[in-house]
Amino acid sequence: MQTFTTHRLDLRGWRTSDVTAHFDIYSRWEVAQFLGARPRALESPDESRGALERLSSLNHPLYGVWAIVPHGLATPVGSVLLKELPASGPEPLQPSGEVEIGWHLHPDAQGQGYATEAAARIMEHGWAGGLAEILAVTHLGNTASQAVCRRLGMEHRGATGRYYNVDCELYGITREPPPSRR
Repeated sequence: MQTFTTHRLDLRGWRTSDVTAHFDIYSRWEVAQFLGARPRALESPDESRGALERLSSLNHPLYGVWAIVPHGLATPVGSVLLKELPASGPEPLQPSGEVEIGWHLHPDAQGQGYATEAAARIMEHGWAGGLAEILAVTHLGNTASQAVCRRLGMEHRGATGRYYNVDCELYGITREPPPSRR
C-alpha cells in the first residue's frame, strides 16, 4: 500500500502489529456509534486482529484504509479511507459506482485537525488517480465529521438513504477539470 506524508502526519497501511491501537480506537462507543447501519464497538482484540489481517491484504492502487500516525509517534490515532461507496440494498451491499472518503479518530486525537489534514492528502491522491468526484457520508448526528467535510470544501447535498442501508448526510466535491491545451 502506498504511504503518504503531510505536514504533521504519516499515512500508512495498518499493520497486524497495530492491534492494540486499532482495538483502542474501535472498541470505543464514541467512535463506533457513527459506523454502519448497526453500530457496534469491538469487544476483543481478536476482532481487531481479524480486521487488521483483512486490511493488510488490501492492495489497490487507488483505494485503501490508511493508519493516521502523527510524526514522531509509532502508534496510529485513527484511520482515513478512500473506497467504493456501497449502495443500499440487500446484503451483501453492492458498489454504487461512487467513491467515498472517510475518517475515524481516537477521541484523544479529535479536534486537532488530523482528520482534515489526512483526508485532504488522500483526496489529492484520488484526484491524481483520475477521480472526478469524491463523496462523504456522515451519520445524521455526526456534526464533527460534517464540519470536516465543510473544511475540505465539500458541498452538503442533503440527507439520503442511498448508501449502507442507513440515513446519512451526503457531502461531495467535484474536481475541476484541467484547462484544455490548445
